Amino acid sequence: MATRTTTTTSSAQGKKGAAIVGHGRSITDGPGPEVMDAATLIGDRVMNAQDENLGKIEAIMLDVESGRIAYAVLSFGGFLGMGTKLFALPWSALTLDTDEKQFILDFPKDKLENAPGFDKNHWPSMADPRWAKDLHAYYDIAPYWEEEIATSRDPRSSAGSGRMGV
Repeated sequence: MATRTTTTTSSAQGKKGAAIVGHGRSITDGPGPEVMDAATLIGDRVMNAQDENLGKIEAIMLDVESGRIAYAVLSFGGFLGMGTKLFALPWSALTLDTDEKQFILDFPKDKLENAPGFDKNHWPSMADPRWAKDLHAYYDIAPYWEEEIATSRDPRSSAGSGRMGV
């Protein structure tokens, strides 16, 4: 079995969200892949570095107060929706592969099988800080709320300056 290797661009290093790899990063006539409709990502496959299918994206969870993507919900296992286990994945644990139109989670399949999961009728309280810290620790990912958001705002036009167009 071949091992998948990916090269990220310098803008993806030190990332605050999901990295993006692939030739699909070139300038296009559409909004993606840096800005995309979340609905276009639902159903995308998730593979690991060993090229094993880990499941598919079922939902993308937003932290409404911060305006950031908190988690992707992965469905794994089961047959015809029966016995399917769901997993919340920290968004920054994923890499979007634009060439293959899939996500890569650099995580062993056997460790994912033992990850804290849930079923479609018993979702965890994703706003619970203890749950969130434990989840990020399991995936060895820094919690997104502890990362600083880089801005490219021009300080000359910051809110409250009282001057417009300067």
